[in-house]
Amino acid sequence: MPPPSGPRDPIAGPETPSAPFPLKLSGKIIKGFGRGSKELGIPTANIPLSGLSVGGHSDLDSGIYFGWAGLDFTSTPVPSTSNTTTTNSSTSNVYPMVMSLGYNPFYKNTVRSVEVHIMHDFASDFYGAHMSLIILGFIRPEYDYVSKESLIEDIRTDIEVARRSLAREAYVAFKEDRSLVEFGQGQEGSEENGKVIGS
Repeated sequence: MPPPSGPRDPIAGPETPSAPFPLKLSGKIIKGFGRGSKELGIPTANIPLSGLSVGGHSDLDSGIYFGWAGLDFTSTPVPSTSNTTTTNSSTSNVYPMVMSLGYNPFYKNTVRSVEVHIMHDFASDFYGAHMSLIILGFIRPEYDYVSKESLIEDIRTDIEVARRSLAREAYVAFKEDRSLVEFGQGQEGSEENGKVIGS
């Protein structure tokens, strides 16, 4: 389906998250293909869905979602916006995120996947860090783009829509959810845990 013409809605979702949200997912970041960074200039962390539901929902519609991402840099080099990184034995951070769930028709993917863009400028990769997600709302369906430029333009709009949507009081409150900073608390293989691939 091609993207519709006309202006986009500036904010997504109701004033308070409603069912099936919030959804939760977590896992460790490992190296992926690097498509988001190299081709689009928008780095992502990818979560494969083989045998994995999203927060217990295997029937979640393909499209763009928004929420919060918690990163645990325990015993991992801590990236920053500078040219240096440091190792911190106990550091966790929560950031806004926008997430794509689907087949990415532009790249003709045959397997459904999750791609998470953390809305923060990091100076380096942080493979091995643990990431936890709280998905709070839906922005738009998945579209098939005629050019890479139109895809990038819509992704950048998605990021701004997510930023404005998360600024509302009921959504800001989820930034303090303990699941974003209590890493590794779920059972191995549970519906809230999955392997996370950084790109």
